[in-house]
Amino acid sequence: MHSMTRLSYTMIIAFFCGAVALSPAGAQQTEEENAKQKTKQAQAVSKEVYDKIQKAQESVDAKDFAGALKQLNALYNPDKLTEYEQANVLNYIGFVYYNMDDTANAIRTYERMVAIPSLEPQLAKQTMYTLAQLYTMEEQYPKALTTLDRWFALEPNPASEPFILKAQNLYQVQRYNDMIAPIENAMRVAEERGKPVKEDWYVLLNFAYFQQENYRMVRDIQKTLLINWPKKRYWFSLAGAFTELGEDENLINAYAAANTQGMLEKESELVTMAQLYMQREVPYKAGALLEREMSSGRVAKNAKNYRLLSQAWQLAMENDKAIPALQEAARLSSDGELDVRLANAYLNASDYEKCAAAVRAGIRKGGLKSPDNAQISLGMCQYNLRQYRQAIESFQAAAKTARSRRVANQWINVIRADVERNNQIRLAEEAARKKRQEIDARRQRSGRA
Repeated sequence: MHSMTRLSYTMIIAFFCGAVALSPAGAQQTEEENAKQKTKQAQAVSKEVYDKIQKAQESVDAKDFAGALKQLNALYNPDKLTEYEQANVLNYIGFVYYNMDDTANAIRTYERMVAIPSLEPQLAKQTMYTLAQLYTMEEQYPKALTTLDRWFALEPNPASEPFILKAQNLYQVQRYNDMIAPIENAMRVAEERGKPVKEDWYVLLNFAYFQQENYRMVRDIQKTLLINWPKKRYWFSLAGAFTELGEDENLINAYAAANTQGMLEKESELVTMAQLYMQREVPYKAGALLEREMSSGRVAKNAKNYRLLSQAWQLAMENDKAIPALQEAARLSSDGELDVRLANAYLNASDYEKCAAAVRAGIRKGGLKSPDNAQISLGMCQYNLRQYRQAIESFQAAAKTARSRRVANQWINVIRADVERNNQIRLAEEAARKKRQEIDARRQRSGRA
C-alpha cells in the first residue's frame, strides 16, 4: 500500500454490534403467533406447570428477576417435566438471566434448551439466533459463527440482519474475505423487501474490500457513501482509493471538493491540499491557501511550512512573496539549507549583497547537504559584486568536490579571463592616457615656440 494511503488513507472501521433486544426466545413472534403458542402451551403443558410459569412471568413484568428466577429454578426438574415443559421453563430462565446481566448463565441455559431432542423447530431456530447474538456479545465469535450457520440451515428466508451479524463475527476473527458475501446478501434482501440499506453495512463492506486491496470497489463504495451520507471521512477514504488507483486528477478533485465544503480543518489536511495544488500546477492557490491558514493559526508558522510556502510562491513566479517566506523559514531553521535557498532567491532577484550574506549565514549554520553548491552560489554572488579574488576562492572550495569541479573551474576560467580582459582594458586606457598627455605636452611646447 502506498504511503499517502497509509499517511492520508490513515483508512479506519468501527465494529457495529447492535443492542440485542432479548426476550424469551419464543416471545419474538407476532401477536397472532403468540396466541397460537399460548393455545399450544395450554394443551401441552400441565395446568400446574402453566400456572407457575405465569406466576414467574408476573415477577418478570414487575422487574423482580431474582424472584422469577427462584420460582423457575424450583419448577425446573427434568425428572418431573416433559421435554416440552422443560423447553418452556428453560426459555424463561435464560431470559431472566439475560435481564440480570448474567449472560454466561443465559448462554448455558439456552444451550441446554437447544439440546432437547424434541424441541420444536421454530423454537429451536429462534433460540439458536438468540444464542448467536449472546455469543457475539460475549466475544465468543467462533461459536457465534457455528451457531449462525446452523440457524441459516433452518431458515429458508432470512432477513438482512442475520447476514450482517455473521459479517460482524467474521470481522472479529479476521476472515475479511468471507465478510463480503453475507454483507452483499444483506443488501440484496433489503432491496428486495423495499427496506433501506444501512450506512454501517457499506462501511463494513468497504473494510472487507480494502483488506483485499480491491481499490476499485472501495472507490465505488465511497462514492455511494458520499451520495447518501456525505461525511468528511468518506472524502478522505475516496481520496485514498484514488491514490492507490493512480487517479491523480480525481484525487485532487476529491480534496478540492472537501476543501470547498469547509471539511479541511487539520494542519495535515490543509498542507496536503496545498501540495496537491502544486502537483496540479496551480501553485498560486497553494501559496494563497498556506498564507491564509498560517495567518489564521490553523497551519503552524514553522520552517517546514514556510519552505513549502516559498516554493509555492516561487513556482507561481511571485518572487516578492517568496523571499519573505524564505527569510522566515531560514530564521527558524537550525541548519543552513534554507539560508542557501534564500541566497539563490536573492541571486535571481539580482540582490547580490544579500545573496552573499545569506550563503555565509548558511555555511556558518552548517548541516548543508551540498556545501559545494553553497560555495558556487557564493562565488556567483561575489562575481556579480566584482569581488573576483573572493569569488575564485569560493569556486576553488567548490572544486574540491568532484561533481562540482568542472562547473567551478569553468567559473574560475571566466573570472580569470574577465580579470585579464579588465587588465588589458586598464593597460590600454593607461597607454591612451599617457599618449594624450604626450600630445598635450608637445602642443604646449609648440605654442611656446
